[in-house]
Amino acid sequence: MSSTTRITVTLPSDQVAELRKLTDNVSGYVAEAVARQIRHQLLGDDLRRHEEEHGGFSDEELAEAHSKIFGATGSPKSADAA
Repeated sequence: MSSTTRITVTLPSDQVAELRKLTDNVSGYVAEAVARQIRHQLLGDDLRRHEEEHGGFSDEELAEAHSKIFGATGSPKSADAA
């Protein structure tokens, strides 16, 4: 298990109320959200770096990635809505 550090975070009261409806473990919920955001940021950085070095992704590459992520039957428009 990794070490932890206690911090204070200020959130709008309405968000805290909704958060408490969702979970009894606010710290765990926030830790998961932060980890997800960090992964998202790192992936975006990697994709930008790849495009800078190799150029943009082709339509075929994007379609292949989409099918691997969402399955072959997924509609490309469903990913745009997310």
